Amino acid sequence: MHCSEKWINLLTICRKAGRLVMGFDPSKEEVQAGRAKGVFVTADASSKTKKEVRFFCAQANVPVQEVEVTMEDISRALGRRAGVIAVCDKGFADRLMEMLLEKPV
Repeated sequence: MHCSEKWINLLTICRKAGRLVMGFDPSKEEVQAGRAKGVFVTADASSKTKKEVRFFCAQANVPVQEVEVTMEDISRALGRRAGVIAVCDKGFADRLMEMLLEKPV
């Protein structure tokens, strides 16, 4: 199984567990409320979006990572198109970050 498939599968499990927030504004709210443990931005998100996400995550000291999956990949896997995803569980967020460091997604 390709690394990005494993990453997306774990993201799917995270969503089923109710620990995933999709979209720029909902993700920003979770970060500002202190509930987000990690934020992921798709490769095809706009540069303005990426810059803003890095800014509000830095303010709250939340790790942010750009992933080499597209909004279309997210849409196929999760049923909703989103370029910004916040994970609200430390275990899921840590494992998703680790997977990105193991091999580029």
